Amino acid sequence: MDHIILTFSPENEPTRIDQFLSSALEGESRAAVQRFIESGAVLVDGKQVRPSLKLRGGELVEIDIPEPTPATPQAEDIPLDVLYEDGDLIVINKPAGMVVHPGAGNSCGTLVNALLAHCHDLAGIGGELRPGIVHRLDKGTSGVLVAAKHDRSHHALAEQFAVHSVKRIYQALIYGSPETDTGKIEGIIGRHPTERLRLSGKARNGKHAVTRWKVKERYGRISLVELRLETGRTHQIRVHLTEAGFPLLGDPLYPDGGRCNNIPDTKLRGMISRLGRQALHAHCLGFIHPSSGEYIEFTTEPPEDLQELLRYLRKEEE
Repeated sequence: MDHIILTFSPENEPTRIDQFLSSALEGESRAAVQRFIESGAVLVDGKQVRPSLKLRGGELVEIDIPEPTPATPQAEDIPLDVLYEDGDLIVINKPAGMVVHPGAGNSCGTLVNALLAHCHDLAGIGGELRPGIVHRLDKGTSGVLVAAKHDRSHHALAEQFAVHSVKRIYQALIYGSPETDTGKIEGIIGRHPTERLRLSGKARNGKHAVTRWKVKERYGRISLVELRLETGRTHQIRVHLTEAGFPLLGDPLYPDGGRCNNIPDTKLRGMISRLGRQALHAHCLGFIHPSSGEYIEFTTEPPEDLQELLRYLRKEEE
């Protein structure tokens, strides 16, 4: 059983405990978090609470997450935005809020559950009838993702990700306005020394990570940036931008240093608070097709929640 301790920052907008935990705990749905709370596995300042409790800042939140139980993912008829599909692979536009792979307390509603129902020609990966997940997007990140349908395709795609030859471009809304239009962030990323759920560039041990960035638009205290990954570490963009002083809007796990509360536009502050997830979208994915050997590329525009913010910011700049 994992015992996790979190502190709800006074810099955040008041938020329901179930909403906060479902955003902070990767792989846990809001329904799963509500079950944890109702079973007494969550304490706020040492007391059991209801899922509707509103955190207002400074509370100490403790969670006991039970050990995962072995389970075979079940097929679920969940709508998918399919960008491309053939006998080797499937490319989808993942919505924000969807977990990629089943985990503890989260055995349904994932992308894997949806793919099992959608793909009727799975040959199986590693001897099991399941889609081959070669890369992941965080629960709160939207955008392009590819999955393999059989071992040969899985191995070919996984090799491309391993040698960092896959083209991966993200779009993000960040706090601040970088002094230059382009730049590179480089260093190691590893487990945060004191907070288990977070990663950090200040970890004692970690993996090398490189993120290149370009400013696309500036809106005063907020900027739209394009990010190209040379490596693919967990939370790479979120860690790199936060530690560079340009945190993502709406990120529930990595602090914004009170940036949202310092925005004078109350409507804009409300829009950011309602996001409920990091303002990050996997815009482009390009790779060599495992059978044809040809390069293929897929792009999608940010979903409506980010488009709404962009429309408002662009109008403000007029």
